[in-house]
Amino acid sequence: MEKITIYQVFTRLFGANSKKCVNNGLKDTNGCGKMADFTLAALGEIKKLGATHIWYTGIIEHATKTDYTQYGIQKDHPAVVKGNAGSPYAIKDYYDIDPDLATKVPERMKEFENLVKRTHKAELKMIIDFVPNHVARQYHSDAKPEGVRDLGEDDDTTMSFSLQNNFYYIPYSRFSPNFSLKDEEMGEYVEEPAKVTGNDCFTQWAGQNDWYETVKLNYGVDYQGTHQLVFSPSTPDTWIKMRDILLFWASKGIDGFRCDMAEMVPCDFWGWAIPQVKEKYPDIIFIAEVYNPHEYRNYIHRGHFDYLYDKVGLYDTLRSVVGGNSASCITGAWQAVDDIKDHMLNFLENHDEQRIASPFFAGSAEKGKPALLVSALMGTNPMMVYFGQELGEPGMDEEGFSGRDGRTTIFDYWTIDTIRRWRNGGKFEGKLLTDDEKKLQHYYEKVLGMCNKDKAIREGKFYDIQYANYDNELMDTNKLYAFIRKADKELILVVANFSDEDQRAWVKIPAHAFEYLGIPTFAEKVECKELLSHTIEKHIIMPDGTTYIEVPSNGGKALKFKL
Repeated sequence: MEKITIYQVFTRLFGANSKKCVNNGLKDTNGCGKMADFTLAALGEIKKLGATHIWYTGIIEHATKTDYTQYGIQKDHPAVVKGNAGSPYAIKDYYDIDPDLATKVPERMKEFENLVKRTHKAELKMIIDFVPNHVARQYHSDAKPEGVRDLGEDDDTTMSFSLQNNFYYIPYSRFSPNFSLKDEEMGEYVEEPAKVTGNDCFTQWAGQNDWYETVKLNYGVDYQGTHQLVFSPSTPDTWIKMRDILLFWASKGIDGFRCDMAEMVPCDFWGWAIPQVKEKYPDIIFIAEVYNPHEYRNYIHRGHFDYLYDKVGLYDTLRSVVGGNSASCITGAWQAVDDIKDHMLNFLENHDEQRIASPFFAGSAEKGKPALLVSALMGTNPMMVYFGQELGEPGMDEEGFSGRDGRTTIFDYWTIDTIRRWRNGGKFEGKLLTDDEKKLQHYYEKVLGMCNKDKAIREGKFYDIQYANYDNELMDTNKLYAFIRKADKELILVVANFSDEDQRAWVKIPAHAFEYLGIPTFAEKVECKELLSHTIEKHIIMPDGTTYIEVPSNGGKALKFKL
């Protein structure tokens, strides 16, 4: 059994090396990372961090302002591209690799296939994005297999909705957003009739805050009419095309798909497509970006997803606790999904969220350490970290289209300074990292390493002991959160401290925990190993008794007992 630990990396930025990037700079100015930058040495370092999987974000070809016409790739109109590099979620060709990522553009698919092989050689499994809800406004596949019809190629554009159309239309209208569509070189962008914009903007007047660079795909829901899913007289054409795209990438040997905005696509489609993919590739996993808790169980049980984002539950709760809310709020977060807990993907950062170290979140990577303990160690379900998180990357650059918002840009050509210094030309010897960055990286290695080294974390039972300490004056349950993991004769007591001060606590372990987990009782102190400091401690563990623990600020302890 393996506990999945995913390292998400924005592929274009990982190998970028410029020391002086220019705001809104072009590719020739700011540079761009390649798939080739993921050498065996680089992948080995990611594996060393504790990762079991790597999610290469932005692999499939998307719209960009960079001109690749010399390679037979159509140029995108800059008015409908966000940033110079473009959004990786404005897919331009579902059957191709983004040319930015290739050392030799004509050989980009071969380079991708080599990346799959290298990833597996490094004993990592590989996840890529599947973007099912929307595509670039000028979608055009020049790499589609023989016999495949392009999305929209056979659409009846006089109809706002048709079961066999791939897009939704606003007949007899022109795409007219509230900004200029003119470009000095390419003239005015003309889209007539207007297609519906990707974020369900069913009007030709999209705004700057809409996903104006994308158009929504039609899965058979008549949004402009009955709002019902239509199956008759045949399977929606988009279903067939998108299933075939999934099968195409699965055949390349990847191990999973992270499905962007999966809840904007009918659950019925997933329930139809995923089993067909798994019939041929039974070990492939599907991860859904879903934010509506009322739909969680639908997407697991009817949609056949393996894992869902735990964003509005655990992530939002931990963020609030780091910000000063009571640590006891964590109990309610896991209880809300207890019946589907093995399907929830935990994280503290990803490309959509603000960096922990940014002033928009915690203002310090140190303050995220107790949240990491909870997120990574409380269950057997997957954990994900975002590249640079382990180095305290603050995400406070003003790159261009992406302003200074505490996020790492997905739209611009840029270099992430912490990653650049860590990589140091592929040497990974840590010479350019600060002492604080090295310490934080080592902390992540220890915590994420426990996920599979320690059986109690990898596959053990979970027991929240917070409730037994609400009336315990000797434990501050607003700042401390405590739980137990147990497997066979291995027991780990975890106490996370969300305070800026060291805490002394007498943690009560209820009698029911001993009964439920089958913990033997001892009349005297038992020796245990503290897994974060690698020190030996002695503690009393008795039913309804208290265990005295000194917990460091913005951190915690993980006490491992051999019973």
